[in-house]
Amino acid sequence: MNQETLPAAPRAGRREWSALGVLVLVVTLLAVDGTVLYLAVPSLTADIAPSATQLLWIGDIYSFVLAGLLITMGNVADRIGRKRLLLIGAAAFGIASAIAAFAPNAETLIAARALLGIAGATLMPSTLSIVRAMFADAKQRTTAIAVWSTGAMAGAAVGPLVGGVLLENFWWGSVFLINLPIMVLVLIAGPILIPESRGDTSKSIDLWSSLLSILAIVPVVFAVKHWVGSGWDASVPVAASVGMVAGVIFVRRQLRLAHPLLDITLFRVPAFSGAVVANGLAIFAFVGLLYFFSQYLQLVREYGPLKAGLAELPTTLASMVVIAFVGILSTRLGAGRAIALGLAVGAIGLVGIGLSAFQSAYWGLGIALVVIGLGTGVAMTLSTDAVVSAVPKQRAGAASAISETAYELGVALGIAVLGSIHLAMYRSHLDLPAGTDPSEAAAAQASLAVTVETATDPVVVEHAQIAFATAVQTTSYIAAAILVISTVVAWRVIPSSKEIEVSTRGAH
Repeated sequence: MNQETLPAAPRAGRREWSALGVLVLVVTLLAVDGTVLYLAVPSLTADIAPSATQLLWIGDIYSFVLAGLLITMGNVADRIGRKRLLLIGAAAFGIASAIAAFAPNAETLIAARALLGIAGATLMPSTLSIVRAMFADAKQRTTAIAVWSTGAMAGAAVGPLVGGVLLENFWWGSVFLINLPIMVLVLIAGPILIPESRGDTSKSIDLWSSLLSILAIVPVVFAVKHWVGSGWDASVPVAASVGMVAGVIFVRRQLRLAHPLLDITLFRVPAFSGAVVANGLAIFAFVGLLYFFSQYLQLVREYGPLKAGLAELPTTLASMVVIAFVGILSTRLGAGRAIALGLAVGAIGLVGIGLSAFQSAYWGLGIALVVIGLGTGVAMTLSTDAVVSAVPKQRAGAASAISETAYELGVALGIAVLGSIHLAMYRSHLDLPAGTDPSEAAAAQASLAVTVETATDPVVVEHAQIAFATAVQTTSYIAAAILVISTVVAWRVIPSSKEIEVSTRGAH
């Protein structure tokens, strides 16, 4: 076992825990930013009139760009300094937020969300690798990562509540303006509290590897999104082929380089590879659900934005409760079994969403959301801990970037795939009465948001709402099946022993 994880390692003090508070604030805000927009879809649709495809792009371009750049930015953080990159990213994120808030049309908003993704890519790996560097003591590090993970989970879940409060009182652009005071606080407190840390500064970043990493991720995500959302055409196999070829070339190049951008050998560590896969699949199902669930609460159950946000609050509270017992659970069961248990519980919660979709009462949904929060909270915390504990301190930024890339790919694909499946299910279940006005039928085919905003025939709206709820039910079951798959992966691949194997490549 690596010496840095022995009990004799130096223990963190008040400054480190205060710095953790700043880092958690950053990751919570990033997670909020990933989900806060979902509640704004109806008011955003009324204001700038995006098409159904543009709505999907607005939803996932942020994570789409973020995922493509995380591997590169994780290495940049290791080399130029994680604190420095964090502060640069905070400033850029604030500027991009202001642009998004005042976007006059869908195209500008999509571009602004892409800029937010670029800025976010500098922040995400920096936060986790700084945590890894600050907390050398293994027990303190597990606690710190539990707090960090709680911030990420709670941020994703509390986004709708924050959005609800803002949308009840302000226009949709306000969901971006909340970023500004937080980033100002980070720029003030960060230089004082956060210590600078680096990896091996003698290693240069291989630009070809950086380009190949982007070419491997972006076309594949595009191909999946386009296929599910718009159907099969020539662009799907072409984009997928470009991505896969770039991916093969990227992997072969990394294995040849003395100082690779992505240390492929890290995936030989079962705790690392299993945790990355389980984490990605879990967030795929969780965020994919949030994307259409917020619309379901407003457009089908006809909750106002604030009431819809409050309705999703059980997930937030449950994910925060996890921090109290996750350490005990890991000790009793071991990492692999505990992560698998969390994923299985999350799957049960998703089934509960499907079973409750047509219930008039809220209690079924509320219980299901609590179960989802508990399960995914445990899985996310322990899988993140497994990732950063399985690598040497010098490779913390690169490992964090891999973990965050899996997270953001899960977000992007969850929205793209589950969002597109949901749209396809909605359209397939849309059964309008004969003689429906063609313009209203076209509105109903576009999306439920457009239908509610423009249709004057209540029968058309009712049929569209039934189709939407049916699609929620089907997609929730699909998301549950994905979590079952990730449960098997975690159980079989992630070790459950107390000793975590540590990769030594790059430690010298």
